[in-house]
Amino acid sequence: QEQLVESGGGLVQTGGSLRLSCVAAGRSRSNYVTAWFRQAPGKVREFVAAVSWSFSSTRYADSVKGRFTISRDNAKNTMYLQMNSLKPEDTAVYYCAARLDWMTSPHVYEYDYWGQGIQVTVSS
Repeated sequence: QEQLVESGGGLVQTGGSLRLSCVAAGRSRSNYVTAWFRQAPGKVREFVAAVSWSFSSTRYADSVKGRFTISRDNAKNTMYLQMNSLKPEDTAVYYCAARLDWMTSPHVYEYDYWGQGIQVTVSS
């Protein structure tokens, strides 16, 4: 059973930056993908970015390409999301997710474990 815990959210002004972290605790596996999703009020949960734990493969939503960077530190079982040039439309609850597979995916239903979520608010 994987447990995922997010941290680093908060309130920031338009154009600012935040870094989210997600620590994975549980069975030690090398062949799993971790990802970030987000959900704004009244909207469906959407894919943000994913990274393959063993093969350094990454995938991004078009809306965040060039502004967000996903990375991971295998020794710390931690994944990060560096968010720069933030916009009000980035405001959402951000979720960390893990998929017991080696391929990245943008689909919510393909992820097996989820964190509780953390609020990110970008003021205009």
